[in-house]
Amino acid sequence: MPPIYTKTGDRGDTSLFGGGRVGKEDVRVEAYGQVDELNAVLGVARAEGLGAMDGLAETLQAQLFTLGSVLATPAGSKAERVIPKVDPAWATDMEKAIDGFDAELPPLNTFILPHGTRAAAALHLARTVCRRAERRVVPLCRAGKVEAAVVVYLNRLSDLLFTMARVANHRAGTKDTPWARPKP
Repeated sequence: MPPIYTKTGDRGDTSLFGGGRVGKEDVRVEAYGQVDELNAVLGVARAEGLGAMDGLAETLQAQLFTLGSVLATPAGSKAERVIPKVDPAWATDMEKAIDGFDAELPPLNTFILPHGTRAAAALHLARTVCRRAERRVVPLCRAGKVEAAVVVYLNRLSDLLFTMARVANHRAGTKDTPWARPKP
C-alpha cells in the first residue's frame, strides 16, 4: 500500500477531484475544508453521545462528505458526472426533523447562550462551523461554480444543529440559558 503522504502539496497547491491544481488558499479549497471541519466537529458531538439523535448525525456526516466532494469537483470536469449530487430533499428532511424536535421543546422567546451539556456545546460549535462553511460556499454559488442546493443545505443544517443542541440539553434536563444584556 502506498504511503498516505504524496508530497504533491509541499509547494502550497493541491489537486481538485476531476483534475486541475489550485493553491491551497483557493476559495474552493477553503469551502470544502470548512465542510470537512464541520464533519469532524459533528463527529465530536457524536462522540459526546447524542442518544437517539446519533443516527441523524451519522446521516448528516455522510451528506457532508457528499457536499465536500461536490465542492472539490470543478464544474464541467468528467468527474462531475460520477460524483453524487446534493439532493434538495435533504433540506426538506431537515425541516421535518426540526419541526419534530420543536414539538418537544419549550418555546424560545429570547436568544440563548451556546452551552449546556458537552453534546449540546459540541452541536453549537458545529452550528458555528456550518455558518462559516456557508459563508465560504456563497461566493462559489454566486459565481455559478456550485449549485444553490449546497447553500440551502448548509443554511438548513445550521438551523437543525441549533435545534439539536437545544434537544440535547432538554433531554438531559439542562435548561437553555437566556442571553441577558450585560449591565453597563
